[in-house]
Amino acid sequence: QVTLAESGGGSVQAGGSLRLSCAASGNTYTMYCMGWFRRAPVKEREGVAVIDSDGTTSYADSVKGRFTISKDNANNTLYLQMNSLKPEDTAMYYCAADSWTPCPKNSDYVSLFGIRGQGTQVTVSS
Repeated sequence: QVTLAESGGGSVQAGGSLRLSCAASGNTYTMYCMGWFRRAPVKEREGVAVIDSDGTTSYADSVKGRFTISKDNANNTLYLQMNSLKPEDTAMYYCAADSWTPCPKNSDYVSLFGIRGQGTQVTVSS
């Protein structure tokens, strides 16, 4: 069984940066796909970024060029570096993982992954 725990959320002003972390534990060798999705009040879940076992990444158009997903396999940690934050990025951010093969090349699927963390809140003020 795999468990995920996010950290790094907080409140920043527009234009600022945050780095989210997701610590994975358990049988992580089966988690070929990992990613981040977010959920804002009264909005649908939105896949933000996905990374596969080879390190191939994909991003939602809304964050492309501003967010970077990466992972540290040695420490079983997934990251989301968020730069140039906007008020519309305000949401609860969730780390997710699954053993899909092949891993989808579209971040839209991240919210469907079977393993999810508890989330970390990101608030961006104007």
